[in-house]
Amino acid sequence: AALNGFQIDVQLRIMSFLSPQDLCRLGSTSCYWRATVQDPLLWRYFLLRDLPSWTSVDWKSLPDEEIFSKAFSEVSDNALYDYMAVYKRSCPQGRRSLKSSRPRYGAVTSFLQSLVTQAEPRFAMFGPGLEELDNSLVQKMMTCPEILLVAGLPHRQIHGIGSGVSFQFNNNQKFNIVTLYSTTSVERRRAREEQAVAVNKMFYQENSTVGNQQATHYSVIAQVKKVCEVVDGFIYVANAEAHREHDRQEELARILAMIDPALGPPNRPLLFLSCVSHAGVRRIPCVYVAHQLQLNLLHQPWMMQDTVAATLDGLLSGIEWLLEEANCKSAQ
Repeated sequence: AALNGFQIDVQLRIMSFLSPQDLCRLGSTSCYWRATVQDPLLWRYFLLRDLPSWTSVDWKSLPDEEIFSKAFSEVSDNALYDYMAVYKRSCPQGRRSLKSSRPRYGAVTSFLQSLVTQAEPRFAMFGPGLEELDNSLVQKMMTCPEILLVAGLPHRQIHGIGSGVSFQFNNNQKFNIVTLYSTTSVERRRAREEQAVAVNKMFYQENSTVGNQQATHYSVIAQVKKVCEVVDGFIYVANAEAHREHDRQEELARILAMIDPALGPPNRPLLFLSCVSHAGVRRIPCVYVAHQLQLNLLHQPWMMQDTVAATLDGLLSGIEWLLEEANCKSAQ
């Protein structure tokens, strides 16, 4: 028995040098190898090793946070922690293969929809990553036609808080983004120069009583409320730079205020851009940001995508997902 245990340990150590894809291929060769490669300790190792390098995660693939906080011995007997299944569901390659395996009639449906003239989908973009980073994501979006083409500049502004800009994705679909800033441009510039935190004018606090305790939550001002009532989805730009301090509880409270079901359909998609100024900045992995923001509490479709403001790396992947989700909702 001791020898068999030693042999199994050696096998697991050897298999840890293989890639997860190679292990899946190995498991398809025989019943013995299929059972062997499903060892939960091995897949937990792969999950904890690879997860920080994944550049996106969504509402269907976010791993349970207890995977990081509990020891293996505490969760190994729980059916919830099938680490191999969690890995395959969460890794970007697995999500892409799942997407490509959808029925072919979906492409036909998209083609038929493209023949019908539709209004541009509108999205409200907000969040600290718009204002705190050294590089401006919005400015880069406006000045990189080789990545994202500006298709129009509507004149209507929302009381100085933001304005709508139409973009064209892949020389095909147009969409509109209304950028919502927490303060005026002068106040934002002064706050950056003084390294201070500007007062967010998009929200106001409301106190309520829950049981015997006082609870505080946010509501949006009237101008922002009008935007939230008409948009087809939201883009939240999170500051993912590791050297900065982040109040994720405060951020979540403001996100919930923006997506309040009283302001519009509850199933509108929400794209999170986990953004840093430039590629040289150390970032918080997007899965960790998703856990910090407690996105598992949200009830509508969401996706978090690593993005770099200086180069727009990752942006188009996020926009593609958002447009697909918005088109699916409008077709229902």
